[in-house]
Amino acid sequence: MSELTTVARPYAKAAFDFAIQANAVDHWLSMLVFAAEVSENETMTNYLSGGASVEQATDLFLKVCQDQLDSNGQNLIKVMAENQRLLVLPQVLSQFSELKAEYDKEINVDVTSAVALAAEQVTTLSAALEKRLARKVKLNCVVDANVVSGLVIKAGDMVIDGSVRGKLSRLATTMQS
Repeated sequence: MSELTTVARPYAKAAFDFAIQANAVDHWLSMLVFAAEVSENETMTNYLSGGASVEQATDLFLKVCQDQLDSNGQNLIKVMAENQRLLVLPQVLSQFSELKAEYDKEINVDVTSAVALAAEQVTTLSAALEKRLARKVKLNCVVDANVVSGLVIKAGDMVIDGSVRGKLSRLATTMQS
């Protein structure tokens, strides 16, 4: 998986830089979403993995995408096809999305709780996290009874485990040492 990410990074960076320059980040995101879905289609994956020539792969891919890609998006597909990289389009999309979130100063935060959070709690938590992380926060709230009580918050590499289960686990580790 990390190899695919490494391969996808220059394409995503080039597409993002071009999108910023053209002031069309959202348009590029929608084009990449569509192209990634096409590349993940089982029939298309089998075709691209088979012995299709670069020209055949490019033609078929562009015919399937038709009006969903503008001329610049088509050029990206052509370059990726020449380098036999169309199958990494989902990773290009992922990298592009990360670059967009960084550019927009946004972060997705996963919040796991034992019970559903009230709207007021979500608002308060969101405001506190925006202040701490200095970014716009998009909360993804999940209910998991295994948490017992409290919250587990994951934002990128940061994890805040304020759950009773986490506290008990840390207590047990401390007592064993």
